[in-house]
Amino acid sequence: MQLTSLFKLMAVAAALAVAPTLASAQAYPNRAIKIIVPAPPGGAIDTIARVVGDKLAASLGQPVVVDNRPGASNNLGTDALAKSAPDGYTIGIVGGSHNTNKFLFKNLGWDPEKSFEPIVYTHEVPLVFAIYPQIPAKTLPEFIAWMKANPNDAKVATSGRGSAQEMAAEMFRMASGTQMLLVPYKGSAAAQPDLIAGRTALYIDTISAIQSQVKGGNVRAIAVSTRKRISSLPDVPTAEEQGLKGYDANTNGGFLAPAGTPKAIVAKLNAEINAALKLPDVRSKLEAAGIEIQGGTPQEYAALIKSDLAKWGKVVKEAGISAE
Repeated sequence: MQLTSLFKLMAVAAALAVAPTLASAQAYPNRAIKIIVPAPPGGAIDTIARVVGDKLAASLGQPVVVDNRPGASNNLGTDALAKSAPDGYTIGIVGGSHNTNKFLFKNLGWDPEKSFEPIVYTHEVPLVFAIYPQIPAKTLPEFIAWMKANPNDAKVATSGRGSAQEMAAEMFRMASGTQMLLVPYKGSAAAQPDLIAGRTALYIDTISAIQSQVKGGNVRAIAVSTRKRISSLPDVPTAEEQGLKGYDANTNGGFLAPAGTPKAIVAKLNAEINAALKLPDVRSKLEAAGIEIQGGTPQEYAALIKSDLAKWGKVVKEAGISAE
């Protein structure tokens, strides 16, 4: 057989091998799509899933159903997503715990990189350094100085072991060289009253949870945790601007599919979700909830997951954090 004929046969064989995948992707979707949310209704990732899901239903012409599966620090829903059929009909959205639970739990049953196909990075929820307003500090350096001068009063609220608030506080401890007593609470609703009353000095909380207290004057915002200032508190400088070089803590996430989902389907979902995130009504709803909208390629989201795993893995190890 001539070499050119062999190359032609190889090309035909390759095309035949790819044809079923392409045909499947072109027919996709032809039934309902389920979005697993590993958290209760009402939070950031649930809000995004429902707002974006409505737009996907309209653009794809098929129902999109949100399936909340909270529990075990978001592990139950994430595990269900990892074990779903990789056909594009079950996808999920995850938050910051996706990049930390690997280091907090011994037997997850899923890997944050190997068990999933990243679809798109959707959001960032910044954290705000909120302090008891009677403390004589208007900036982060002034507050750090106050903490060092008053170590017995340097009590920092968190939302429990392994939470984004605890991770941010531990990162702050390392960056600032301060000593502090971490006081765990069962979420923002429990932690905020003690901060307002002065029983704790600091709570690094999500903007969505603490924003009303800041605007009402019940707490003082002295810094935001992200590299850039945030639209809802534009006059509050970042921690990095105030001397904590490299400080960047937030709860972020996006849409994932089970590992093995065809690339063509991932690409289709990526394009549809990116388009939805650019719609004015979607932006207004999510930004009103304190969500900073992102977007981008599957490859960019994969790179972010990898870098966040390295960052938070270091924090967990150095601080000795464990959720078990």
